[in-house]
Amino acid sequence: MPSLQQGSIHLGRIAGIDLYLHWTWFLIAIFEIQNWQGRYSSVLWSALEYLALFAIVLTHEFGHALACRQVGGTANRIMLWPFGGVAYVDPPQRPGATLWSIAAGPLVNVALLTVLGVPNLGVSNLGVPQLAVPALFGWTLGWAHTMPNAYMLIERISWINFGLLIFNMLPIYPLDGGQILRSLLWFPLGRAHSLLVVTILGMFGIAGYFGLTLWRGSLWLGAIGIFMLMNCWGGFRHARALLQQAKLPRRKGFACPSCRTEPLLGERWKCGKCGQKFDTFLTGGICPHCAAQYSTTMCGDCGKSSPMGEWVDHSMAGPGVVNGGF
Repeated sequence: MPSLQQGSIHLGRIAGIDLYLHWTWFLIAIFEIQNWQGRYSSVLWSALEYLALFAIVLTHEFGHALACRQVGGTANRIMLWPFGGVAYVDPPQRPGATLWSIAAGPLVNVALLTVLGVPNLGVSNLGVPQLAVPALFGWTLGWAHTMPNAYMLIERISWINFGLLIFNMLPIYPLDGGQILRSLLWFPLGRAHSLLVVTILGMFGIAGYFGLTLWRGSLWLGAIGIFMLMNCWGGFRHARALLQQAKLPRRKGFACPSCRTEPLLGERWKCGKCGQKFDTFLTGGICPHCAAQYSTTMCGDCGKSSPMGEWVDHSMAGPGVVNGGF
């Protein structure tokens, strides 16, 4: 994912979510607006089309962020850059929570179809592609004849929304379709194996995508493919690390309040005061080297920190486990 610290501009905050725009967005905007001039009688209409793309992508990312918050996750940053948008979401590491956080983005585009219409391949007498559903009632008002620029803009916005929906739903990791497939496979296969499966499938999907890119001869599509390949490879490596971690012994009687995973056995927590490692569940959150006390513990699987007392797995706790085993 792109870094917020490398060439990004802070646009402001909406609903507690910071919005960033990468500076390269302006370069692509200038290029695309100039490239679209032949569609309209004025460059202003091309600029409006690109701003509409900006708005649709932003709305899509807000769908991810707000859904993540709804299931108890963290989502406070969105960045727009030439390859689209990135919502920095951190849902609870459970398949249902992850599924809703990912699916909410495409559902925003589905909702927009009811307003913008569904484009088809029909062509009007003016040579303008028609809409299966009259977008904003433009067709019924005769805009294609009386206001061709306005109607073309609405038609193009409809295609943008529809195209983004179809592209995002491709079952290629890290696109939304690939992540939705991963969330569904998470239920029967588990967290690590589901990620491994979709990243392997994603490699084949990206190979086919590169074939399409060569056929179209598009450098822009190729750049998007490279971005997808890098993220898919990163997901594959993460899946292998999760599989290795899954083989390690776990401490019974405790479970992370966020992802429900049992903590690893051994001295895996590092004291922030003396720098020594210790087993926080064995010592009750107290460093045995310097007596520093910690009221919360971070999960090594999902990265969430929770109060020590909330780590008790009551379904596993027996007579010998009282108040977290401390």
